[in-house]
Amino acid sequence: MEKKISKTEMVKRTRPGFNKNAEPFFSIIMEGLKGEVDGEHFWDAVAENAVFEFLYNFPGFTNKIKGRNAYMDWFAGYTNVLQSADNLRVYKSEQPKNVVILEYAVHGIVPSTRKAYDNRFCSIITLENRKIVHWRDYMDSLAVMLSVTPD
Repeated sequence: MEKKISKTEMVKRTRPGFNKNAEPFFSIIMEGLKGEVDGEHFWDAVAENAVFEFLYNFPGFTNKIKGRNAYMDWFAGYTNVLQSADNLRVYKSEQPKNVVILEYAVHGIVPSTRKAYDNRFCSIITLENRKIVHWRDYMDSLAVMLSVTPD
């Protein structure tokens, strides 16, 4: 049963992490976690001390971000303009029961190259008390390289 969180529990919508460029990502994650987390927006569903791991390597990109505020700060600088997200597949772990695996794709434009950005992800999400506490992310690294490399 989804619990509505109070206004005092909601993350302030004026924070820079509420980046409109990433809205399709936020929406597809909340669709995949429907009934598992509380809140209206992705940031409401993230615990303050959540840890995010990114199992891909790009120069200048960190492999781990600790804390909701730090991840929001990262998202404040997200420049890709996502237009849609689709191909959602949701897998709920039997053991342990608090893990949800999401497969999905995002589509948009990289402003610096004006190239299309089409990427696929697999996110392994650990939940506690109806909040995201750990996130492990895999993606198509070649899709990123092709979209950010000038012709």
